[in-house]
Amino acid sequence: MLSVMEPLVILPKETLPEVRLGEGDVFLIAGRSIPENPEEIYLPVLNWLQEFLEKEPDRPFELQFRLEYMNSGTMKYVMEILRTLKNYMDEGHRNITLRWYYEEEDESIQEMGEHFRDYLDLPMEVIAIYA
Repeated sequence: MLSVMEPLVILPKETLPEVRLGEGDVFLIAGRSIPENPEEIYLPVLNWLQEFLEKEPDRPFELQFRLEYMNSGTMKYVMEILRTLKNYMDEGHRNITLRWYYEEEDESIQEMGEHFRDYLDLPMEVIAIYA
């Protein structure tokens, strides 16, 4: 498992999103996420986040989702990431800002963000990006 002192950075590829955790106070998951084996990318993300929350429980941060497209395997892991953060917030930690961005014409990504927010009862902003 990575130390929280080490950022987790995954550079985007054709089927993989860009992931930037721990490089400041804004964490990012962005781009197209259609990996054949989503656990290879998202288990390290979940493990990093869990360790970060344990070791630096009072450090404020913002997590931005800027996904253009995701497959069902990615959706499962995004739900698990958000569920982890929801459980953490339910323990009284209010130092997390969640933002879900979508392109103004992309109703499916907008609806996905709204679904995650409403299903988990998260304080997550769903924000249109205007071209």
